[in-house]
Amino acid sequence: MMSWSASAARNHNSVGRGRSEELMEQENQRMTENLAGKVSRLKNIAFDIENDAKDSTSYLSGMQEDFEGSAGLLGGTMKRVNYMMANGKNNRRLMCYIILGLVVLFIICYYFVLHFRGG
Repeated sequence: MMSWSASAARNHNSVGRGRSEELMEQENQRMTENLAGKVSRLKNIAFDIENDAKDSTSYLSGMQEDFEGSAGLLGGTMKRVNYMMANGKNNRRLMCYIILGLVVLFIICYYFVLHFRGG
């Protein structure tokens, strides 16, 4: 036969196990909620990264189109300059005057910028 103390000890162990399981269940619930919060934050970060990537892609596409237009414009200008340089002495003199005029214009603009900014 079982003694009263053995029966009480068994009841105490089952109450202790029940309390332990309850504490473990609470801890699991807390950790699950914590994990769900972290997953939600990661999901928001992923959406933000996606939006930034889309914005950057559209910005780069626009820049590519601008550079292609500039390359076409500069290519045409260089063809005209080469044609002008190849066509005799008069065109060379005209080219020198144009370059000299641009240099003088640049120096005048530089002087005005320094003069008005400094004073």
